[in-house]
Amino acid sequence: MRRAGCLILGIVAAALLFFAIDFIGGWTHAGPLKRDTTMVVPDGASLRGMAHALEQQGAIRSADRFLLQAKLFGDDGVIKAGEYRLPTGASSADILAILQSGKTINYLVVIPEGMPSILVHERLMSNKDLAGDVAVPEEGSVMPDSYAYQKGETRKAVLARMQTAMTRFLAEQWPRRSAKAVVTTPEQAITLASIVEKETSIPAERPIVAGVYGNRLRTGMMLQADPTIIYPITKGKPLGRRIRRSEITAVNDYNTYAMTGLPRGPIANPGRTSIEAVLRPAETKALYFVADGAGGHIFAETLDEHNANVRKWFEIRRARGEM
Repeated sequence: MRRAGCLILGIVAAALLFFAIDFIGGWTHAGPLKRDTTMVVPDGASLRGMAHALEQQGAIRSADRFLLQAKLFGDDGVIKAGEYRLPTGASSADILAILQSGKTINYLVVIPEGMPSILVHERLMSNKDLAGDVAVPEEGSVMPDSYAYQKGETRKAVLARMQTAMTRFLAEQWPRRSAKAVVTTPEQAITLASIVEKETSIPAERPIVAGVYGNRLRTGMMLQADPTIIYPITKGKPLGRRIRRSEITAVNDYNTYAMTGLPRGPIANPGRTSIEAVLRPAETKALYFVADGAGGHIFAETLDEHNANVRKWFEIRRARGEM
């Protein structure tokens, strides 16, 4: 009997030791996840509620076991709302740390340089991951960039980040404007930058284009920027056809072929390089520019030189079958 009792005690002790090793080691050993997966922690979710969700998702083997291990081996941090990526084989310790980290999955909404506000609005409203309505933002108020968001976040919150980025950048750059800058207010800077943005897609050209427009404004010449004709017609969307003669001569607050000075406001949301170009334009005597046929522009100081450049551009277009 004594020998049998010792044997039983030995078996119990071994079982307890195995359980202890498995329980403690199981906290940090690889878990049952067979592939990377995502887990959403709702606002106000408790660790107990998430433990059962993790068990159902196959991320842990037992919710009760996970909760007890978390109580004994975890820290006092709370889990944070958001969407998380759980890697294949994540241990229980890893999972708790991930849910407490706040390092949620971020998705991106991209606003290209020169996108008008009506298209910014359409991009936000068509994003099914975002919630709530938002009005068309004021033209020129959005900084083109890539913005991270979380699923379920409001469109209003994402737009606010875009507008805050523009406000901060302009506030930083305005005091750094050079004496050559023709604009006298930050609002004028955004307006002129939006024209520069639409006139050239080559960053290196933007300070020169800004310099040309600065020269024109100083001498009272019309800016004669084609994008200002299109804006009151489409609000910045592509026209999809050639500009009509009646549209070139149309009198409104934007058409710089029928007025001197700047239009009433921006015609797009300019990017950083265009704003910097307007605030620190290149020193140039040029008053004219036209496409060079290779994606850029050729600049001229006199009308005769410009007309010769225009003829070359027309020859290129005729050779391409565009005229």
